[in-house]
Amino acid sequence: MNRLQKTGLIYLYLLPLVVAVIGFGIGKVSCYIYIPLWTLNACLISLSVWQLIKSGRNDSKVKFSSWTSAGLLLIMPWMLFSIFAGMGPPPVTMEGWLATSTEQQIRYTILIFGGVFALMGFALLKTKLQDQGERIYSVLGYSVLEVAIPLFILNMAFWGYYLTSVFQFFVTLPAGTRPDWYPPVKATFYVISVVEVALIYFATFFFAFALKKANILSIRASRYYIFIAIAGILLVLIPSSWPEPFSTAGYLAAIPAIPFIMPYLMGVHLLRFNTILD
Repeated sequence: MNRLQKTGLIYLYLLPLVVAVIGFGIGKVSCYIYIPLWTLNACLISLSVWQLIKSGRNDSKVKFSSWTSAGLLLIMPWMLFSIFAGMGPPPVTMEGWLATSTEQQIRYTILIFGGVFALMGFALLKTKLQDQGERIYSVLGYSVLEVAIPLFILNMAFWGYYLTSVFQFFVTLPAGTRPDWYPPVKATFYVISVVEVALIYFATFFFAFALKKANILSIRASRYYIFIAIAGILLVLIPSSWPEPFSTAGYLAAIPAIPFIMPYLMGVHLLRFNTILD
């Protein structure tokens, strides 16, 4: 692996951390700033990925195998999510939400597309793992995702579109008043949010086992994935009423883009070793 390939690999590995630090540390900036920067970042990710794909090949033609395609699809969500570094966290007030309603709808539409790309990537990964003889954990992981991703899409549609319409109605009501139907709907989608995030972590848990059994992940690497997956499941189950730092840790683990970090890292790993896997 040459210096350019190593630099690209480091860039890919650091991407989720840098996006989170900028998004929470700086917050929202003008779209005239973050959209060009996000476009530049997407180009840098593409260049880094290209260097990994052709790593070890002597010709200029690159064969896009199923391993490579799976890796690309697992990386795609965080290529999209990197735009959140400029968007910052969603507004915490109804007024702020309505003032940026179009941007919030774009945010949750991006998350929906990210979930679809991840599901497609894991579908290809499951197929390749079965070809390698791993037919238990990959099937279990993908079965969990078949439940998790539809719930994820439903939850993102609720946040991006339903809440926007509801907030437009709430501003016409006397201050502090809410219709009787709103609390049960809010409570239902809170449960959906917890379940879908926990299931995504659970699916990652199974795929870490599957990749280890197929000798694609080392024992140490698979243990890291498994530990983080178990921690993520436990953290999202923590009630917000718990004392610090548990409530904050639970909030961070449940942020919609966060559970897709481990699938993203799996995708980078697949691209890094694509010549060996092929």
